[in-house]
Amino acid sequence: MGDSIPAFAPWQQRIYTQVAAALDAGRLGHGLLFCGPAQLGKRAVAERLARRVLCLQPAGDGEPCGTCRACTLFDQRHQREYEETRPDGRLAHPFGRSSHPDALFVGHALNEKARPPKMRSEIVIEQIRGLSAQLALTPQYGDARVAILDPADAINTAASNALLKTLEEPVPGRYLWLVSAFPARLPATIRSRCQRIEFRLPPCDEALAWLLAQGHGEDDAGDALEAARGHPGLAHEWLEGDGLGLRREVADDLRELEGGRASPVETAQRWAADDQTELRLRHAADLAVFEASRLTDPARTRSLATWFDKANRTRDLLRTTVRADLAIVELLMAWRAGLRQR
Repeated sequence: MGDSIPAFAPWQQRIYTQVAAALDAGRLGHGLLFCGPAQLGKRAVAERLARRVLCLQPAGDGEPCGTCRACTLFDQRHQREYEETRPDGRLAHPFGRSSHPDALFVGHALNEKARPPKMRSEIVIEQIRGLSAQLALTPQYGDARVAILDPADAINTAASNALLKTLEEPVPGRYLWLVSAFPARLPATIRSRCQRIEFRLPPCDEALAWLLAQGHGEDDAGDALEAARGHPGLAHEWLEGDGLGLRREVADDLRELEGGRASPVETAQRWAADDQTELRLRHAADLAVFEASRLTDPARTRSLATWFDKANRTRDLLRTTVRADLAIVELLMAWRAGLRQR
């Protein structure tokens, strides 16, 4: 393979090897659902498989050569995406901007009609209709076309119905692959028409070894992995940035609320003031689970479990038009009320 392809983590390599073998043997349908926790490399595995399908001069083991016209065009797509990454980390043009004409990518698109233009929160029917039309065309290189839909769970109802029709009417040599950290949000009719490629958290020793290989110190890596409940992708992200510092800040805020030394309104406004809102809520939910694991009081444990669910529902609300600070105020008031009932 070309040098431009990064090495897989062990858990990614296992899944890739299994799926590639099934793909080569003709045991996979055209619809796949890559699912599991976020940041375990689902998209990376799907893209490597797309390279395998599209490569014009694969090696003897079926791996993409990295040098043919198809591989070169695929790499150009990646370079352009990196150059057009927005400050918030999302791609400026994630839909329809592929240099490879047979590699199709659908995600959150820029709504050019909005003033000012902004990213859509959903994948809409126009995108799926465009995707279906593209899949029906004759491949320009080789015999296949591959479409990757990520995050598939962002698809709205009208787009889901259009996607279902595409899944029900497969065309030979066309592959439609969905990527989702929240597959339960997809309609059952779509899930049932896709073969699931399940990603799970790796063993802790493997996750820790991988974090050390990324250059993190053993103590910091162990602390981050514990805080991330065994999730190496999250632990790596927090170690690369200030995720652990943010987690400690959230823990301090919850203690201040518990002691009556902080206002839920002021805390909520601060939590909602930047692009770290969802991560703060994730940390808060995890901290509730961590506290519950140390308790023997069944009532308090149930209260924390209820609050954990509420925190995750609040995270979901951030995907809508609700004001984030108001949703968080309600959550923090529930935290303080639950403490007072002890």
